[in-house]
Amino acid sequence: MRKITLILALAALILCQGCDAFRFLAGRPTSADLEAKRAVIEAARAEREKAVQDSIALVRKQEADSLAAVDSLNRMKNSVMSYSSLGGDSGSRPEHVYYIIVGAFMDRANAEYMLKTVVSAGYQAELINFRNGYVAVALCPSDSIVTAFDNLKKLKNEKFCPADAWILVNK
Repeated sequence: MRKITLILALAALILCQGCDAFRFLAGRPTSADLEAKRAVIEAARAEREKAVQDSIALVRKQEADSLAAVDSLNRMKNSVMSYSSLGGDSGSRPEHVYYIIVGAFMDRANAEYMLKTVVSAGYQAELINFRNGYVAVALCPSDSIVTAFDNLKKLKNEKFCPADAWILVNK
């Protein structure tokens, strides 16, 4: 009987070495399980931190691009006009914030001719009516000043684009 008790005691000591054995017997996570969970949490934390840093970098780039575009537009005389300063329109407001205006005409037929020329060159365009009787040919609608400035620079190289093309700000 003493031998069996001694053997059982030795077996218990061998099997139950350290906290992990008791955790395992109690159905709790062992240190290996806890370390694996810690690694998963650290990886998720690092991924979130990288996403935050990427977002901050993107916002800084967009801010720098916007400031550069605004600075370039300020150096160009009469290149930006607001929708309200031109008397608004006789119908509904245009949908987007920025438009490139390549012409404003008192005669609607002239505006429609310019519209056909612009559309045949492959650009999205529309006519905007103002209360003062002018009809403007508006191209490249966008909601970003950077995009609008890039479109203005691109359009200045087109044959149909006059040198005094400008950006309409619809606010």
